Amino acid sequence: MREALKRKVPSLELERELWTAGAGVVVGMDEVGRGAWAGPLTVGAAVLPCDRRVYKVRDSKMLTEEERERLFGRVAGWCRAWAVGHASPEECDQLGMSEAQRVAARRALEGLGLRPDAVLIDGTWDFVGGARGIAGGDASCLSIAAASILAKVTRDRLMRAEAEHYPAYWFESNKGYPGPRHRAALQWLGPSAIHRCSWVFMDSLVWPGLARFERPGFQRTLFPAAVGQRLVEVAEG
Repeated sequence: MREALKRKVPSLELERELWTAGAGVVVGMDEVGRGAWAGPLTVGAAVLPCDRRVYKVRDSKMLTEEERERLFGRVAGWCRAWAVGHASPEECDQLGMSEAQRVAARRALEGLGLRPDAVLIDGTWDFVGGARGIAGGDASCLSIAAASILAKVTRDRLMRAEAEHYPAYWFESNKGYPGPRHRAALQWLGPSAIHRCSWVFMDSLVWPGLARFERPGFQRTLFPAAVGQRLVEVAEG
């Protein structure tokens, strides 16, 4: 199944249709991190040029971590504009995942610095408002695939950085998503400052009485809005 999907190459068919209809700024958007236990919910936004393309761009889920990292700089340089927006773990808890995704999407669009004429998103739920949803869009639409890579790599870098502060949770490998070692760490230590405590799963944990802990200098709202390379520098710093 994975190999069959991997052979599917996303195209600019939808973007060309919209450009021909007069939409000058077509934005592709995709989210990552919605199902994670820890870290931000991240939405990427990408505006592609009509006269150039980068090859080997696929849905980020169909690429290895190494492939995504290699493509990241090429995709970022190819875009007319790109940005990512985050909703922090605390916002995910307070707002709920659907509203947090809307917040992250709004921040990504604000970070572009361009007024979109059309927005293409993966899936059929319109978390932007007025967007065109495409089932399997991250595998078929090039703008969405580009956005998925930008969002995934940016969030992965953030989670690898957090792993240095919270090594017991194995964020460098699980990126905040569920897994046996992650679950075991939560049962032993309780949640860190970047965990989402609203998951029903958290209610079933028997914690050792430790309070939710924070590292010095932790900022509860992770990067409300940032544009392209500036966010990457923050994530790598």
